Amino acid sequence: MSIRPVKSLSGTQPTREGAGVHLHRVFGFGDTDISDPFLLMDDFRNDDPEQYSAGFPWHPHRGIETITYVLAGSVDHADSLGNAGSLGPGSVQWMTAGSGILHQEMPKGDDHGRMHGFQLWANLPASLKMTAPRYQDIQGVDIPEVIDDDGTVVRIVVGDFWGKRGPVDGIAADPQYLDISVPPNTRKVLPVDTYRTAFAYVFEGSAAFKDASDPVGIKVEKEIAGHELHLTDHTGNRTLVMFDHGDEVVVNSGEQGVRFLLVSGKPLKEPVAWHGPIVMNTKDEIRQALHDLNSGNFIATGNQ
Repeated sequence: MSIRPVKSLSGTQPTREGAGVHLHRVFGFGDTDISDPFLLMDDFRNDDPEQYSAGFPWHPHRGIETITYVLAGSVDHADSLGNAGSLGPGSVQWMTAGSGILHQEMPKGDDHGRMHGFQLWANLPASLKMTAPRYQDIQGVDIPEVIDDDGTVVRIVVGDFWGKRGPVDGIAADPQYLDISVPPNTRKVLPVDTYRTAFAYVFEGSAAFKDASDPVGIKVEKEIAGHELHLTDHTGNRTLVMFDHGDEVVVNSGEQGVRFLLVSGKPLKEPVAWHGPIVMNTKDEIRQALHDLNSGNFIATGNQ
């Protein structure tokens, strides 16, 4: 067994998307080799309805899969194929855009105005870019949860973990998507496939993602970019941890415990041509997608 060292740490970037939704971008629109097969991740956490209620009106997707995971509030969605529904707390939607889909997502806060969720984009391989669109809507009660003897709680959104399997299936990147809560002052070793890209996204509490013998940990008190994450307030805990190679991740939680997403997936190692929510392999394919969109053939293409 080999512990995955931390390759990089980074904070999020405040940005606006849709009709002016305030959110924090974890990664995206950068070097896709680093996160392959994942393209983008957003944290849409907000307590002010004025900053998110305008939502994400009708927009196109092609060539990717989007994963929306809601923790607080709800997200109403509808698409050009006639699908509609609402994602409540703890629920997840995995949308395979494939050859093309138009959809909208409208977030709503809970009784206190709170809204919190994540959206992750996974790339599709060239062989599946023009596959038929598909939805998987999973309610929170249907996501398996395992509790270890030390109190660690793992919600298994996608993939296999500790003898249980998440309800989302048939995903090209064959990912693992876990929501993990580790109690205070606890050391945890978590298995991760050696050949997958893997990252953790901390959104509550604090932790050190390092082996006890890792000498880099000595730099903890000197630089925030070290392997210790001093994340104690509401806005300071949005930290992305990218891992290097290995088959285990070590977590040493802080005094308040830690909650984070642990995500891994099989790299596609294919060229990426990107135009907003349309992701193909070549610029010519992007031009064709825009032509289809402007000529009214976006939805029909690939589904005939």
